[in-house]
Amino acid sequence: MTRPRTASPRGKTETLIGRKRRARRMARVLAETHPDAHCELDFTTPLELAVATVLSAQTTDVRVNQVTPELFRRYRSAADYAAADRSEMETLLRPTGFFRAKTDSLIKLGQALLDRHDGQLPRRLEELVALPGIGRKTANVILGNAFDVPGITVDTHFRRLTNRFGWVDEKDPVKIEFLVAELIEKRDWTMLSHRVIFHGRRVCHALKPACGACTLASACPSYGTGPTEAAAAAKLLKGPRARDLAVAAGVDPELVPVAAVLAPEEA
Repeated sequence: MTRPRTASPRGKTETLIGRKRRARRMARVLAETHPDAHCELDFTTPLELAVATVLSAQTTDVRVNQVTPELFRRYRSAADYAAADRSEMETLLRPTGFFRAKTDSLIKLGQALLDRHDGQLPRRLEELVALPGIGRKTANVILGNAFDVPGITVDTHFRRLTNRFGWVDEKDPVKIEFLVAELIEKRDWTMLSHRVIFHGRRVCHALKPACGACTLASACPSYGTGPTEAAAAAKLLKGPRARDLAVAAGVDPELVPVAAVLAPEEA
């Protein structure tokens, strides 16, 4: 039986086993590169995380975290969301965009939790995705970060990078999730999601990735999509650890401008 082959970082063909080994090497490097990777939505309970994730659609985690402290103070249970005054909640959610639709989702989410789950958030993906406002991506965020159930979160960064890495050749988020699940050990799924997202925000940008200052350069088939010269690449690094990222890639951290450290990361 002939195993499927794909392009490798050096233009050769790659077996499925070879791709799995390379993916796991890259995953280990990502763990070393982004030791601070974590869920960037603030929450203290599973319900709070579910709400924050619903609100994160079409906006940034930073904006959501600005809104949720007051929201969580006023609404502490599924019953509170189910009985919420629509105009009051819309006022609170207005900064997140699409506030009317999000208000509708949260009220219906509260009602559904009361009707189907005694007010508690379920721990099974099939039950989560049946709730208003919660799709597969949101469900995996909740499972992985609130319940410690491994899950792969396929957002725009994860989709872009896993294709660039040559792990998949696919646009459909669900297909990407299952394909990556075949490459990476289940225990690592949740943290891998965070690390890939961090890498996408800080290093592997959509339009111009910092290839010459990337710790994955030697294993990435898309090396050269962005500038490979150290000085040019270092200027593209973003975030509070931009200079640490340069050091990890063997690049002089002094090439990273102060503005890059202070610059907001990609949403």
